[in-house]
Amino acid sequence: MHNDFYTAFDLERFPETTTQEGDYRTAFQIERDRIIFSYPFRRLQSKTQVFQSGEYDFYRTRLTHSIEVAKVGRSICEFLLTSSDLLKESFHIDADLTEAICLAHDLGHPPFGHIGERKLNDLMAKHGGFEGNGQTLRILTELIYERPGRTKGIAPTRAFLDGVMKYKATQGDWLKQTGKAPKNHFIYDEQAQWRDQVFGGATLPADLLETKALNKFKSIECQIMDWADDTAYSLHDIVDGIHARYISVGSLTEWAATKTLNADQSKLVDTLCQKIKSNSYEPYFGSRVGTFVHACSLHPRSGFMSDRTQRHSFDLEIDPAVKAESALYKDIALDLIFKSTQLQQIEFKGGYILERLYQALCENCVDPDSKGLNLLPAAVQELLAHEADATGRHRRLCDYTAGLTDGLAVRTYKRLFDADFGSIAELQ
Repeated sequence: MHNDFYTAFDLERFPETTTQEGDYRTAFQIERDRIIFSYPFRRLQSKTQVFQSGEYDFYRTRLTHSIEVAKVGRSICEFLLTSSDLLKESFHIDADLTEAICLAHDLGHPPFGHIGERKLNDLMAKHGGFEGNGQTLRILTELIYERPGRTKGIAPTRAFLDGVMKYKATQGDWLKQTGKAPKNHFIYDEQAQWRDQVFGGATLPADLLETKALNKFKSIECQIMDWADDTAYSLHDIVDGIHARYISVGSLTEWAATKTLNADQSKLVDTLCQKIKSNSYEPYFGSRVGTFVHACSLHPRSGFMSDRTQRHSFDLEIDPAVKAESALYKDIALDLIFKSTQLQQIEFKGGYILERLYQALCENCVDPDSKGLNLLPAAVQELLAHEADATGRHRRLCDYTAGLTDGLAVRTYKRLFDADFGSIAELQ
């Protein structure tokens, strides 16, 4: 059945490409399939979500997290179709498009979790910075099918491009307005062209010229992805934290004693303690996923872009009580897991490894006239050779470093700096 929610404006692709004759899939199904069968997506299986990949089989990785986000996002679309008077079978938010956006949302994350993102942003400070969302956009538009001498993305539709562009302010926008480079929540300056494509060349209104306001301007599919991401990690980080014994009845009780919690928050903490005691926390949090999905409702929106696409004619609203529950779980995870000495030590080590690797590559590979060693794979060296300036070569080194899995980053580090590790027989 034709879906009137989307028009030719939403389906325009960049660059414009024709669909293979006889393909039974929609444009959004094609995008989803291209993500699933891509190398960057497979690499997420060995990238840190909370605990380093490979620690134990049952902890979540970036890959399992992305799959869970995709399922939650799809469920939200299906729930809204059945619950909202604003939608119907011939006019609805496409679940395949939303699923594709959710699957792709973490493609740009580097090894070692958020410390990797912060470290690469520091190292790239003079060359455009680094941001996971900006890197995701770079992968999708330039790197996913890349070869030396040419760039090639998945030829995304405008709807998909808008959905994965969680942040729309560039590093330059932040510098201009605040006088300093942002720590996160930006896209690269050269990616402003994709923002222009998303908006179809429309001039930004005055109320969206401020960076924080621009970053909050999201399509309905992007809003669903954002809440699906919040749902997945606010619930599942707690489960993994309990498994790893960072969160226990004792640590949770001590944590709560240092906070000023309202009645609702205290009740949630008490319930969590009960579920831990009875060893029923996993099914409990599994059921909370449904609660978080059912907390969604759709509301009309008018303003910039709403006259050109239905994707900007609606806002996703979340039940305040459920939103507060998510925020509480994030606070618990931050204080009891991410700020723990053990995690901070592992983060420090991950950042140190990335810094040493990047510095070694810069010393040997950035200057084409230097007599540095060939430390990079031949394909990456060839890509570097096609870059005309130092900024482009730094960006290529950053692409390579960010694309490493946790394990490959450690092995590469050991080959370069550990005298007892490595063999001439190794292939990678």
